[in-house]
Amino acid sequence: MKDARKAVERYLELWNETDAAARRAGIDEVWAEDARYVDPLAVAEGRDAVDATIGAVQERFPGWVFRLVGEVDAHHGQARFTWELGPEDGEAPVVGFDVAVFDGDGRISRVHGFLDRVPG
Repeated sequence: MKDARKAVERYLELWNETDAAARRAGIDEVWAEDARYVDPLAVAEGRDAVDATIGAVQERFPGWVFRLVGEVDAHHGQARFTWELGPEDGEAPVVGFDVAVFDGDGRISRVHGFLDRVPG
């Protein structure tokens, strides 16, 4: 998966996209129709639910951004990567990692998210 880093960067860009129409257009481009996102706090099935989940996270953490931390490890249509969430110019109080599974067209079909550090 030579383009895994690009795909992950685009995925994180969508988590940071605050324009609802642009975010939705990106989700339709990047995510497969059978999209499923799950982490300890959310389960989203379908593109509409993924979009709503991203919107809810943005409401809960206004002005915060997701950033890729380190390298993307990818093989056999899947990638794992660490991310952080925090103020654009500050330390990130939230850290986690995701495993993204891609379909045959290179779109994200599944994301399994894990939270390593969350505010108390």
